[in-house]
Amino acid sequence: MDTDAEPEQTQRTTNAAGPPIRQLFRDVIADRMPGPRPPQAAMLFDAQVDSCWDDRSFLGDFYNEILHQDNCQPATADGLALVAALAVDDRIPAQHRFQAVDLLFKAATVAERHLAEAWSAAPQRAEPDSEARARSAVRAHVPTLLARWPVECPAVRLALAGLAVVFPTDRTLPALTPRLRTFMHQHPQGTDIGDYVRFVVVLATQNDDQILTATEKLTDAYWTGTTRGVPARSRALHLLGQMLTKVGIGLTRAPARQ
Repeated sequence: MDTDAEPEQTQRTTNAAGPPIRQLFRDVIADRMPGPRPPQAAMLFDAQVDSCWDDRSFLGDFYNEILHQDNCQPATADGLALVAALAVDDRIPAQHRFQAVDLLFKAATVAERHLAEAWSAAPQRAEPDSEARARSAVRAHVPTLLARWPVECPAVRLALAGLAVVFPTDRTLPALTPRLRTFMHQHPQGTDIGDYVRFVVVLATQNDDQILTATEKLTDAYWTGTTRGVPARSRALHLLGQMLTKVGIGLTRAPARQ
């Protein structure tokens, strides 16, 4: 893959095996998970195919089966193994590897993001046990995902940077700033990618005062804010989730470069 390429676009078609992205996902999972698979894999391997599926609608249904309406369920942690397998396979187009890492980020931060949104009431439909299991499941895959940084395209590196600050280590945090320096040179403050990258760098400092200042400055200027009573980490991850989603939308709309 050209590491400078933006996420590729997929074609729409329908046939007995379903849309092309379903066929590709099925091939990858068949190769990477030959043994027992999570229940969500049935959407890939069942003979019955929704005639209304194209690539976009299938992806929406498939990811929603794993992280249902941005809420964790008992089977979410198991289903994340499918997402992680897709995220590390070069047969998967960059756009969809980005989406896979984004879903892993969302699954790992459900509790904090929903706390920020619902404060000071308890989040609705929260399942603490399922959320904790999902977070642990994502954590287990992070080393393998971050090891791909040197071979990944810029788009996926942005998503990986978000995961790195969700699960900080003494090894990964010092590497983030130099790894993101190119992005900072190419994307100034006030742009979606520029704001996102600089906020990740602030989070990597693990300095609560700097993080709080950056969170309030950015939410006041561009993003949906949260009340000041919300714990700082929850506020920061709520903001980071918004930013990653917007970056992903921009990358999806960008013209494909082969």
